[in-house]
Amino acid sequence: MEITRVRDELHMISLEFGTAYLWRDAHGLTLVDTGIAGSADAIEQGIRATGQEPAALRRIVLTHHHEDHTGSAALLARRHCAQVVAHRLEAPVIRREQPPVPPVLSPFEQQLWDGLPPIPPADPCPVHREVEDGDVLDIGGGAVVVHVPGHTDGSIALHLPGPGVLFTGDLAANVGGRTTPGVFHTDPALALASFHRLAALPVETAVFGHGDAIATDASAALRAAAEQHPQA
Repeated sequence: MEITRVRDELHMISLEFGTAYLWRDAHGLTLVDTGIAGSADAIEQGIRATGQEPAALRRIVLTHHHEDHTGSAALLARRHCAQVVAHRLEAPVIRREQPPVPPVLSPFEQQLWDGLPPIPPADPCPVHREVEDGDVLDIGGGAVVVHVPGHTDGSIALHLPGPGVLFTGDLAANVGGRTTPGVFHTDPALALASFHRLAALPVETAVFGHGDAIATDASAALRAAAEQHPQA
């Protein structure tokens, strides 16, 4: 587990597999994604390393249903009575009421997929608040839910217009200093359209499902990536 301060209110908790983001408001803490199952203790350790207490966790936002994002949500929500938030299309999968749709893989992605380590299944997790595009959460002065389908049907990003922060989920990545669209999508063309929507937002700081955060001038990196990956 490694902690990176992205800005005063935002810390990145890098886990053995997956990433969680901790946002601090005066009224409590919000966690965006939770890594794989078995990460709860490391996340709580990470929260304490930022000078906060896990008991202050009020909300867990899940960008989509994949196990490296939802794995520890159920346990953390139960331990801290935290509200779990996800898009209404993801909620049945997160609750394990319906199976996920598998990704459509290119040959390159198939090689990546085959090289992934085994990921433990996530426990069924309640979703207390099902959101839609345009809904606003009480995070950072108002976090706008951006529905970005294509990675999964109900993938969401969070845009905080006040501080200029964007949580992209897996629609985008920033690995090795290179910002790109993500991989392993159920609908690659729709995912690219969603990526272009994110690239059009005014953003100072962007954090990703995979890869390093961009603390300043993130819009420029996202726009450049969109130009390199035009829509058909």
